[in-house]
Amino acid sequence: MLFEDTYRTIAKPAEGTFKDRGSKFIAFAYPITSEGDIKAIVNKLKAEHTKANHHCWAMRLSPDRSVFRVNDDGEPSGTAGRPILNALLSHNLTNIIIVVVRYFGGTLLGVPGLINAYKNAAEEAIKVSNIIEKVVTDVYSIRFDYALMNEVMRVVKQEGLEVLRQLSDERCELHVGVRKSHVERVLPLFHLLHGVEIKWMPI
Repeated sequence: MLFEDTYRTIAKPAEGTFKDRGSKFIAFAYPITSEGDIKAIVNKLKAEHTKANHHCWAMRLSPDRSVFRVNDDGEPSGTAGRPILNALLSHNLTNIIIVVVRYFGGTLLGVPGLINAYKNAAEEAIKVSNIIEKVVTDVYSIRFDYALMNEVMRVVKQEGLEVLRQLSDERCELHVGVRKSHVERVLPLFHLLHGVEIKWMPI
């Protein structure tokens, strides 16, 4: 197989805390599905933690883990967002953002101290997270005459496909999720059924 069709993410938000020489670092981990989720999460935490000195974050997106962004929010470059990202990398997590809220304790931690604190805070949030594995699926629309319902459903059941939506008018239409690594095996089974139209749907 040329690609992995599963990825690791978190099931629900989690929180972890790390303290060093009076400074408090609170890490908030959230599952996300697009870059559009970031702003609302960061703004919410800024509104809840108005007295915090920094709200630094890192995120990773997409099943192939290719999309990432970091933000040091005023900390010295490379001392906050990057260590948070490194925690995500070391646990192979994606579709996640971790925001670390820092309350300054009066003692400068220096570059190594900051890197250590942001990484450890992120690790604390990951430690208490419910990590789950998700499967990458493609969605297909299958259209057919009602007379073919039994044959179509037999393939759906046999291949363990997830039925996402069922529509009926003159013809029947199913939207099904097909595991990416099974597509080449599953599609020909529908093509064998005379009168069945199948097409890929962008999500």
